[in-house]
Amino acid sequence: MTSFNDLGLCQPLLNALTAGKYTQPTPIQTQAIPPVLAGRDLLGIAQTGTGKTAAFALPILQRLADTRHRPAPKTCRALILSPTRELAAQIADKFRAYGREMGLSVATVFGGVGMNPQIQTLGRGVDILVATPGRLIDHMDRRTLSLAAVETVVLDEADQMLDLGFVHAIRKISAALPKRRQSLFFSATMPQSIGQLAAGFLHDPVRVEVTPAATTVERIEQSVIFVEADRKRALLAEIMADPAMERTLVFTRTKHGADRVARHLGNSKVPAAAIHGNKSQSQRERALADFKAGRIRVLVATDIAARGIDVTGVSHVVNFELPNVPESYVHRIGRTARAGRDGKAISFCAQDERGLLRDIERTTRQRIAATDRRSDAALAAASAVANQNDRQENRSSHDQRSDGPHRQGQRPAGNRHGGHRTDGQRADGHRSDGHRTEGHRTEGAHKPGNGGRPFHKKKPRGQGDNRPGGNRQGGRPQGQARAG
Repeated sequence: MTSFNDLGLCQPLLNALTAGKYTQPTPIQTQAIPPVLAGRDLLGIAQTGTGKTAAFALPILQRLADTRHRPAPKTCRALILSPTRELAAQIADKFRAYGREMGLSVATVFGGVGMNPQIQTLGRGVDILVATPGRLIDHMDRRTLSLAAVETVVLDEADQMLDLGFVHAIRKISAALPKRRQSLFFSATMPQSIGQLAAGFLHDPVRVEVTPAATTVERIEQSVIFVEADRKRALLAEIMADPAMERTLVFTRTKHGADRVARHLGNSKVPAAAIHGNKSQSQRERALADFKAGRIRVLVATDIAARGIDVTGVSHVVNFELPNVPESYVHRIGRTARAGRDGKAISFCAQDERGLLRDIERTTRQRIAATDRRSDAALAAASAVANQNDRQENRSSHDQRSDGPHRQGQRPAGNRHGGHRTDGQRADGHRSDGHRTEGHRTEGAHKPGNGGRPFHKKKPRGQGDNRPGGNRQGGRPQGQARAG
C-alpha cells in the first residue's frame, strides 16, 4: 500500500502531514504528486472531496522550496485560480498548513474586501497567490500585479469557472502568463467545453482520472422526497426536528430563496444562517465560522458555495430545490461524507422538478430511492403557518418603506391613486421585470388606435381637483384668484 513516504516528498512536508493526521494518500494524490514533482503538466478529473488540493499543493510547495528565491515586487511564483472566495481562502489555509516549516509566503486575492491591503501585500512579492479571476484581473489592470514570473499555474474547479461565466477572464489571464510554465488543470466533470479549455491551457499533460465523471461518493446515502413546492419549508422544519441532523447544508437555487429558508428555520427554533453572493465578505465568513463551530445547525447556501465549503462533519445535505445543472448535484452532496465518513443527502422534488431528477439520475447513473414523509394533513397545517409568516413579513416590509402615518390630504408615499402606479415594486424593493406591475391607468377608456395609451375625459373648468382624497391641504380650487 502506497504511503506519502513513497511519493518523493521532502521531510518538512511529511512532518506537516503527520501533524495533520494524514496517514495515506488518496488515489488522486498517489497518481498526481509524482508527475507534478517531475514538472509535467497535469489534467486531473476527480469529484469533490477526493483530496485534490493536497494533490497540487504538496508538489508545488516542494518545487518552490527546491528553487528558492525571493519573488520580485508585484509578482508571484505560483498562481492558483479558484471560482469562489471561500474556496480560495481554504486553499490558502492548506498551503500554509502543509508548508509551515518551509518559510514560503502565501496570499489571497478576491473580491468583497478592500484593494489596498492586497496591493500592499502584492507590492512585496509573494511565493504563492490564490485568487479569484475577477479580482485578479482588477490588479492586472491597475498594474499592481504582473504574471510574468509565474512558474506554476493551477486552474481549480474549472467546470464551475465556466458555469460562473469566467471563461473570458481565464483566457485573458492565460494570455498574460509566460509561455514556459507548468500548468495544472482540475475539474470534477469533463464536458466538451472543458476539454477545449484544457487543450489551450496545457502542454502534453499527464491525465489522471480517479473516478468516472459525475459519480457520487459511495458513502453518501441518497434519497428523494416528493413534495409540493409550497410545502417544502414546512417539511424542512419538520425533518430538522431529528437530532441526527446535527450539521446540515441546505441548497437553494436563488439568493432570495436562501434568505427565506433561513428565516423560516429561525422562526421554527432551528439555528440557521444564509450564505450567498449578496452577502458581504464579513457576513459570509461569520456564517461559515458559526457553522464550523456548531453555533448554528443549518447553513443555507446557493451553488456558489457548493464547492467552496470544506467543513468537517457535515452530517446531511438537503437539496431544497434541485439544481438545473445535473453535475451541480454531485458537487452539492459532496459536502458530506468527507475524510472517510458517512453522510446523507435528501432531495425535495416538486412536480415541476421531476425532469431535473431524471437528468440527475441519468448523469450519475444511479436511481435515487424515494422515501416517505409526513401526512398531507400535518404538512398542510405547517405550510399554512409558513405562508402566514410570509404575509406578515411582506406587510412589515411594506410598512417600513412607507413614510409613517399619512398626513391629511396627502397621498401615501409611493402609492398613487387615479390611474398612477400603486405598487410597481416587489417586496424586496426591485421591479420584477423592469416594468410597472400595476402601473396602468384605470380611469377612462383606451381609445382605439392610440397605441394603447389611456383616454381621459377633460375636467370642466372651475371644478377644482377631482382626484380622490379631495384637495390637498392649503390648495385652491381651479380658477380661484390668488389672494393679495
